[in-house]
Amino acid sequence: MRNVQKNRYGVLLALLALFVAVGFAGSAEAASKHDATLARWTRFEEYKNDLGGIFRVRATLYTSEYIEALMQSEAEKNLWTASELEDYKYNFLKGLQLDQYIAIHLELEELGPTAHMSPFDEMVTLSIAGKDYKPGDYDKRFNFPLQGKRDGMVFFPRYDEKTGKPFLTKPMTLRFVMKSAVSPILDSKTVRILWDVQPETAAQLAGTAADRIELDRLIKRVEKLSQEKRDLESQLEAKNKELSDVNARIDEIQKK
Repeated sequence: MRNVQKNRYGVLLALLALFVAVGFAGSAEAASKHDATLARWTRFEEYKNDLGGIFRVRATLYTSEYIEALMQSEAEKNLWTASELEDYKYNFLKGLQLDQYIAIHLELEELGPTAHMSPFDEMVTLSIAGKDYKPGDYDKRFNFPLQGKRDGMVFFPRYDEKTGKPFLTKPMTLRFVMKSAVSPILDSKTVRILWDVQPETAAQLAGTAADRIELDRLIKRVEKLSQEKRDLESQLEAKNKELSDVNARIDEIQKK
């Protein structure tokens, strides 16, 4: 639980940098040569009802291209050295949990009747290669009733839990879906947001930070496989003992 809290704290720090670099308000001061790349991965949807209610969704997918542009924007703005950039990038990636997840930042706004989104992990899915996945983690504030604005992170699996292989190994369309039940303004409408992505893993980010992230993931994978190996060896030992006992009983009966 402590590690999750640390990760969320890192995410909040990362989002502060995101707001400064991207400028969700669209101010002219936020403009930079990286804005086109940053904007490419943000989607905005707005829904209205007959009574004037409005439900807005802004979703940003953290691809390697997006993160690299964001890091370079921050580095140029703050005049960081290469070492400072790599340290910042590593902490940023750790906060986004990119060694485990596909990260999406959501900004929701409810202007009208209260939105009830709990349990939030039952309200949203990400379709990857035609299969729907629930969040592996998310900002628990999304479970609270919503009036006005709220933003936070939602994390979906990046690797197959059984094989450890990455999902994003070929060009595909990721489809984020939010059920109509999240807001009465949606009525029967379902929120659908699409991103066309290229093959990537967290390790494709340039620099030593990406190597450190990939190393963290591989170490966790080794630990998981080692535990599975120990469990299988224990099961095999139990089966061998049972087989030995059965054979011993057979020999005992045959000698009578």
